[in-house]
Amino acid sequence: MNDVDNTLTTQLFSQKNGITSALLGLTILWHPETERIGEQFIGPAEEGAIEVCRYAPLFFRPGQDGIALGHRAIARAPLMVRRTADDGVELAAPDSRMALEVNGTLLSGTRSFTREEVGAGVVLGLGGHVLLCLHWMTSFPRPNLFPGLLGVSSGAIATRELIRQVAGTDLAVLLLGETGTGKDVAARAIHQASKRSANPLVAVNMATLSESLAAADLFGAAKGAYTGAQAPRQGLFAEADGGTLFLDELGDTPASVQPMLLRVLETGCYRPLGASQDARTTARLIAATDQDLDARGFNQPLLRRMEAFVIRVPTLRERREDIGVLLLHMLKGCGLKAEELAAFPPALVSEMCNYDWPGNIRQLANVARRMVMALQAGERPLLSQYVQAPAPLRSASASLAAPNGQPNGQPHEQPRSASLKAPLDTAPRRKLAEVSNDDLLGALEEHGWQISGAAQQLGLSRPSLYKLIEAHPAIRPAALIPRDELDAALRAHGGDLALCASLLKTPSEALRRHLRVLGLDAGTS
Repeated sequence: MNDVDNTLTTQLFSQKNGITSALLGLTILWHPETERIGEQFIGPAEEGAIEVCRYAPLFFRPGQDGIALGHRAIARAPLMVRRTADDGVELAAPDSRMALEVNGTLLSGTRSFTREEVGAGVVLGLGGHVLLCLHWMTSFPRPNLFPGLLGVSSGAIATRELIRQVAGTDLAVLLLGETGTGKDVAARAIHQASKRSANPLVAVNMATLSESLAAADLFGAAKGAYTGAQAPRQGLFAEADGGTLFLDELGDTPASVQPMLLRVLETGCYRPLGASQDARTTARLIAATDQDLDARGFNQPLLRRMEAFVIRVPTLRERREDIGVLLLHMLKGCGLKAEELAAFPPALVSEMCNYDWPGNIRQLANVARRMVMALQAGERPLLSQYVQAPAPLRSASASLAAPNGQPNGQPHEQPRSASLKAPLDTAPRRKLAEVSNDDLLGALEEHGWQISGAAQQLGLSRPSLYKLIEAHPAIRPAALIPRDELDAALRAHGGDLALCASLLKTPSEALRRHLRVLGLDAGTS
């Protein structure tokens, strides 16, 4: 099974009674030997059983030999994972004293899951130290050729394969996905894998362009083209010539420039504001949005042009098996050493793996940073301190499940779907007067000072959120922050834009643009 020559075209499906079935897989979400995180086992495509214990099955990475879980807290007696005739899964707890958690709740006896429930990822906690994710697999594990795009899930593999396919072309690319899924990372990967990689990648958040100056920002302007234009101005298309222009938040493109963008896509030509002649660009366009552009009255010919190649970036809740790999990367990025990683509380990791992360990877990264800060301060963080949820997950010691899956005869609790269910939909629309200063700061902090995520959480449009930001006494315009203070923030946080924005109390996109004007460098959140 660890043949690295297997590709995405290799079938991981079986046909039975006209129904296509994927393979059943297990991924290590957390292990005290943190180098084991992300290893996988591929199970049956048809009815059959997997025995999970200290010595079996063998988990592997592409090109490596398999190794058993091996941890002494895991029982020798096996947890039985049976694939049923209706394409569901039945778990049977081992005859041992090992604590077995399923989606955050202790289990003894048996429990069944539908095909859809397995598709959402079932988190198994073994002996309080090791976490596994039970899930469907549609792609063989394979080496990752894009180090910035982490993940072992079939969704992550498929995304990387699409990026590989399109990178060598000049096609326009439209990246679709919820806020925080990593669309900007995908855009950078396309550019870096293309023949344009030696030339600039220029990024702009279309929500930050004003209606009056958007054309000048994108296409440039001649001297005197508008009030204050005392010299010719180079636009973003000229800046990205020979490289890539990334239009983030495409759905917020001012209506006045949408036909101009269409002309560039069709002809490669544009006219700077106030100029007498056309200019030409060879910049490749990549755009991203978390909106339904058809429903927003977006320019349809432009949308059809941008749909030359579409990549849908999956949400984190659709790739739950990747949470451990991503979390480990984030904790290392916060400076945790090997011994600190091994001591990171497994119960906390379990909570994080059982949460649905409406803010996706960005929210996970922000929460991980804050948890590390709390741990380094000697505190014991809880996930409920950092995410919006009715209640934290039920602890493993709350009750022992009877063989029928019901604790003490009461209805069985399902912490992930009930106690700590992430709000997947945008909040109901609110009036500006209903949003307090504390509400605004809290939403910005939770979303890494990103306008899009904060606006969705608060139930506001972006323009309305900008009005609140301008009126807030503690939020600072990025352009007014002294350069020495910017330098100090960048040094203190290693160029991490989200942490710098939080420290400086300014929106991250405005900060990014201001840093670019000053020639300073910052990473992306």
